[in-house]
Amino acid sequence: MFNFALLIANSNYIMQNIVSIKAPLTDYSVHPLIASRWSPRAYDTKPVEREKLQRIFEAARWTASSNNLQPWYFMVGLKGDEVYQKIFDSLVEFNQMWSVNAPVLVLAIAKTTNAKGEPNNIFAYDLGQSVATLSLQAMEEGVYTHQMGGFDTSAATLALAIPEEYKILVVFTLGYLGNAGILHPNLQRLEMSPRSRRPVRESVFTGSFGHKADFL
Repeated sequence: MFNFALLIANSNYIMQNIVSIKAPLTDYSVHPLIASRWSPRAYDTKPVEREKLQRIFEAARWTASSNNLQPWYFMVGLKGDEVYQKIFDSLVEFNQMWSVNAPVLVLAIAKTTNAKGEPNNIFAYDLGQSVATLSLQAMEEGVYTHQMGGFDTSAATLALAIPEEYKILVVFTLGYLGNAGILHPNLQRLEMSPRSRRPVRESVFTGSFGHKADFL
């Protein structure tokens, strides 16, 4: 007879183990929200509560913005609705494989011009900041994000009638951590592998480019 209790216990153990595996080995201490943020592929189908979505997108609203242009916009698809399906259809097959259980799919869109119709040369920078802010608020809510560049921008733009002066830069998921056992074996290995980054001293310079900062 199949033991569902054992299956649930094993799933919980795997999820707890993943959280431990993904904990970063930082060179210096950082805020727990930053340390705990990572991009899963295994999602639970549980919907994200309305109140949490409100707070997550409110956080994006208060992102720093050049000239207060606030070029960020978001098209949100909830699993089962038309927007979700259109976003999902635009994803490359690899991303469709794992994102199918994510309860929320979002297009991150930037307006490329200012109020005068002139080019805003840092629209991508500001949109990126807004998604980063959103991601940290999501972690505060216990909600995970995974950002994706693997999608057909033209198809998504056409399917969702995005105006010409707006540009889709990324798709991301929102949802709760799921059981890695549902993933393809190759993806399970990615899900269970530790995170790594190059040392901070290799990215931060003083004096001249390439000269490692003395304070590090």
